[in-house]
Amino acid sequence: MTAEADRDVGVAAEADRHVRGTAEADREGPVPAEREPRTALGRVTREARPFLRARTGAIVRLGGWSLLEFAQTFVGGFAVARALDDGFLAGSTPTGLAWLALAASAALPAALATRGVFARLADLVEPLRDGLVRRASARALHTALTGTRTGGGASTGSVSQVTHQSEIARDGWAGLVLALRSFVFTAAGALAGLAALSPLLLLVVVPPLVLGIGLFLATLPPMAARQRDYLGADEDFAAHAGRTAAALRDIAAAGAADRTVAEAEAHARRQAAAARSLARWAAVRIVALAVCGRLPALLLLLATPWLMRNGLTGGALVGAFTYLGHSLGPALHALLTLVGTAGGRLVVVLDRFTGPVRLPVPPVPAAAAGAREDGPAGTLDGLPGRSPKAGRPQAPGRRPAPATAELRSVSFAYGPAARPVLDRLDLTLRPGDRLAVVGPSGSGKSTLAAVLAGVETPTGGEVRWLGRPARELAPTAVRTLLPQTPYVFSGTLRENLRYLRPEARDRELAATVAAIGLDPVVERLGGLDAPLDPRRLSPGERQLVALGRAHLTTAPLLILDEATSELDPAAEARAERALAGRAGAVLIIAHRIGSADRAARVLVMDGTRTVEGTPAELLDRSALFRDLAGRWSRTPG
Repeated sequence: MTAEADRDVGVAAEADRHVRGTAEADREGPVPAEREPRTALGRVTREARPFLRARTGAIVRLGGWSLLEFAQTFVGGFAVARALDDGFLAGSTPTGLAWLALAASAALPAALATRGVFARLADLVEPLRDGLVRRASARALHTALTGTRTGGGASTGSVSQVTHQSEIARDGWAGLVLALRSFVFTAAGALAGLAALSPLLLLVVVPPLVLGIGLFLATLPPMAARQRDYLGADEDFAAHAGRTAAALRDIAAAGAADRTVAEAEAHARRQAAAARSLARWAAVRIVALAVCGRLPALLLLLATPWLMRNGLTGGALVGAFTYLGHSLGPALHALLTLVGTAGGRLVVVLDRFTGPVRLPVPPVPAAAAGAREDGPAGTLDGLPGRSPKAGRPQAPGRRPAPATAELRSVSFAYGPAARPVLDRLDLTLRPGDRLAVVGPSGSGKSTLAAVLAGVETPTGGEVRWLGRPARELAPTAVRTLLPQTPYVFSGTLRENLRYLRPEARDRELAATVAAIGLDPVVERLGGLDAPLDPRRLSPGERQLVALGRAHLTTAPLLILDEATSELDPAAEARAERALAGRAGAVLIIAHRIGSADRAARVLVMDGTRTVEGTPAELLDRSALFRDLAGRWSRTPG
């Protein structure tokens, strides 16, 4: 493995580079939409070309060792023919034995070739596995840090890719390289030997070989489709299990247990059905294998009288059967069997890794991007955005900036028969708003955060960002979601803080460190560029790093899902004040009354019943808020 492969996958810059593929693919840039291959094989081939070009030397060395296998195959059948025609059948036993000794000695360099082939195989196999693991890990990292689903599903789908699917790809690629290499050089040696014995042999042997291979290849598309269905069902099942584990509290509160079990059973049935369909197509493959693996020898036997009349000798006939039975047949059977099983899985698995995973790109403030003065307020290239400074009065004649986020009669339930967690909820967040959400455990606070962030799709109503339907905008360009348990990766503190905004300047980093209160962490670790081991950070320090990451972004919507729960009250107050100073809107799921006291507005959730107002108003209007305020400890404001 290279030094690059040894670097931790959590480093954002390296992750972005690896998910784009090889360095050569990065230089070529993304493929335009009109040129995007439509089939899985086309997409895999597109990304395989730079991978193979970068390893031309390894392929040449592998082919060099395989030339010994070509020589062994050619000598084997030809020596048998000469041993009979020039030796035993001609009455010269020493000559026959000499030719057989030559055939036996050809196995010695072939054994040496096997050692060389396996040594060179690692140069092609291990980089593929390493690259796939890096790519899947980058997707999982992207999901953990941004709370979004990418590529093949939720982050639990990435677990299947990192473990099960990357090993399928590694084993399938290794087997395919070995089988393809063996078939190419063995077939070349056998066909060259048949031509040397008699060109008429090619007329008998080649047609059924071509026919059988063609029939076999015709079965591959449906098998690939069934394999894709199987792997898709595998990922869906893993993703469903992950979502279920993460939402147990809401499932119990919503009474959705039966629905969740039914969904799990449906995923299991789908996976079993895909496996059975794949097995049926594997049975069809046997016919094609019989045509190319058994029919040539049968036709050669039937054509023997005609061949003998046209000058074929007895030794040449035995040599031809030697080529078919001991060289060409086994190599062909091994290749087609592997292509039909591991090859189909390999294409489907690799297709699930194709395509870039772009790191979050926060919106650029209009002032920095030179927005047109004659365009709509707070817009950039015709897209709604936020004003350069929250709360600044709009110039006369300009339209007011749209709401940062809106929920319009939004409902959400974890199944058609489940009790709604959100029921026709209306909510508006504008630039500069600071809203705290409070309520007992299981009241739907985290569900609200997931729906507002675009992680969950509402079952009714509409979510809008920046005046447009949320589905029309990239989530990571609009909002930053901080969960209660943040993800901090190995690398440096600077790389962790700049993950969502790689172009942040040093002075901005310094301001963030001071505002959030990260100075003790920076000092203890030895500076922003000192190696960071996440295991050395306490839960509170992890949350401070994530809060610093959020403070540094320019996303207009910030959602904190109990993201300060491990901090002491003073540190929590300092971090929340710093985040409130950002342009944009902030929604805080509070776990202390201090967060609600510092908010301009508070949303009290009690199941589907909600009350909104200022903290002072809610002390008079909401018995639940009074109860929560009495049970929570006061914090410095």
